[in-house]
Amino acid sequence: MHSVLAINSGSSSVRFALFKVGESLPRTLLGKFDRIGFSDAKLSFTDVLANKSGEHPIDAPNHVACVPPLVELLEKTTGASAVCAIGHRLVHGGPRYRDPLRVDQAVLEELRRISPFAPNHLPSAIALMEVIAAKFPQVPQVACFDTAFHSTLPRVAKLLPIPRRYEAKGVQRYGFHGLSYSFLMEELEAVAGAKAADGRVILAHLGNGASMTAVRKGRSMDTSMGFTPAAGLVMSTRSGDWIRDWLRFWGVASR
Repeated sequence: MHSVLAINSGSSSVRFALFKVGESLPRTLLGKFDRIGFSDAKLSFTDVLANKSGEHPIDAPNHVACVPPLVELLEKTTGASAVCAIGHRLVHGGPRYRDPLRVDQAVLEELRRISPFAPNHLPSAIALMEVIAAKFPQVPQVACFDTAFHSTLPRVAKLLPIPRRYEAKGVQRYGFHGLSYSFLMEELEAVAGAKAADGRVILAHLGNGASMTAVRKGRSMDTSMGFTPAAGLVMSTRSGDWIRDWLRFWGVASR
């Protein structure tokens, strides 16, 4: 049984899911490493095929430490050798990366160069991909970027009120949670129809990190997050900034 492993690396967590290769891509395993870097880090998982769930503490001072228990879990369920491809959600693609692409040394070097764009996410994600490449040397890894959905932002929405020379260095509004928004748009079309999804839509991604995006004809037109994921809505550890003015502009909040 060939499977695809999907990995979502956060600032203090790693979510993962295993999908059986086939027309419907059924999910066979899912789980999460939580509280990475803390003394109470834990692994929770659900083996869909065996209809079994589990949770136990682990020693996870960093993201790389999650790889051995993940491989062990894969061996106990479907077998690690069944993994034929690995997909990673990456928070930032910088000015260069938009579409999904295969991870190689050149990609890792570029991601390392733009790590200051997302210092709480990219360094740990890069380290994770490097260790996984060593564990699965023949398995291709593919990076999917949370900034990709917002590549359609008009220039007026991308511009920041700073000297233009910084724009040439990649300092602009990027927008985040793009994979979530892509999924929401697909679900909106499935539930409400193509006409609704093709209209003016305001989407909200609400969680530890939160953002909102204005969509028209399926394209991101404006978004609350900016150059980094720190802007916009008030979040658990981020103060946000200009969400009130953004909502007023789009007519959601009263003046």
